[in-house]
Amino acid sequence: MNTVIAGITYRALLGRRRIWMLILLPAVLIGLAILLRSIDSADHRSVVLLMQNFAIGMMLPLLGLIAGTGVIAPEIDDGTITHLLSKPISRPVIVRTKFAVAVSLLALFAAVPTFVAAWLMVGFEADIAVGFAVGALAGGIAYAALFLALGVVTRHAVTIGITYALVWEGLVGNFVPGARRFSIQQWAQSVTDWLSTSERIDVETTLAFSLPALAIVTVVGVVWAGTRLSRFSFTGDE
Repeated sequence: MNTVIAGITYRALLGRRRIWMLILLPAVLIGLAILLRSIDSADHRSVVLLMQNFAIGMMLPLLGLIAGTGVIAPEIDDGTITHLLSKPISRPVIVRTKFAVAVSLLALFAAVPTFVAAWLMVGFEADIAVGFAVGALAGGIAYAALFLALGVVTRHAVTIGITYALVWEGLVGNFVPGARRFSIQQWAQSVTDWLSTSERIDVETTLAFSLPALAIVTVVGVVWAGTRLSRFSFTGDE
């Protein structure tokens, strides 16, 4: 990891309007948790539904898309990536640094708010808050790698990412039998199910399948992005 590149990436990403999306979604999640708590609807069923449908089902993939593509895609689009590539820095190191920045942002804006929201509703009961926070982090790591790779490979990363997260995981995954086995959301929730003792959490993938799947997506995404960036020319992509 290169600390100089990391600092530049943090300043570039957090200084743009993306920061408001990174803040808005977690704020809505915590606001919903406070509302449910205030009207005495903060039971296991309510917190699991909120975490599964909003925190993991909507907030996490969108934040993953914002962070994963945001750390590198804008630089490729406006051509400023050439200034970075002209430096004597290994391009896989650049990718790994960008990936680390994206993961740290997802830990801060996805995993932590998920824990806080669940904790506000049920405290430490049945390890629901811890389970969903760790699940969000595990899923966020995979999303960061996937969307980072898309940001390097194509200029349509946001469109493809939204299609995957909302259409494949959100629609197809809910109606096509077996499709959920290829969903980062489901893999993340299987981690939650393993850590929590709540009977309200229901997932279709086992931990034995989900952990290798998360690892494969993460490693392939980072390696693929590094390989493609290594072939990037100063006049554009391949």
